[in-house]
Amino acid sequence: MELIPADHLTAPLSTAVKAGDWIHVSGMVATTEDGSPHVGDFDTEVSLAFDQLESALGKLGATLADAVKINAYLANPLHFARFNELYAERLGDHRPARTTVAVTFGHPDVRVEMDLVAYVGT
Repeated sequence: MELIPADHLTAPLSTAVKAGDWIHVSGMVATTEDGSPHVGDFDTEVSLAFDQLESALGKLGATLADAVKINAYLANPLHFARFNELYAERLGDHRPARTTVAVTFGHPDVRVEMDLVAYVGT
């Protein structure tokens, strides 16, 4: 098993774990370089969260094209339609299984979080 530590977090977790042909990436939110939540527009927040997912996957030799399941958590269910548009733009024709739910985050500046499972076998 290969673990990618969560360098900028104080939580007891790994950013990503590769177990055999499977990669599990922890929930990613839009953050600044120091690890604090990004404060800005929703579109940028979604883009930065995707960047975090891609970075974690890249450290294990994978890409978003390897994702088989993505879970998305939105602070405001009214953002669902815009999230779908941004999601489709980022993933192109790739369509992993997905769950999207509305949640209350512990930090007031977080509006979206995503985690995923990827498969890198043949």
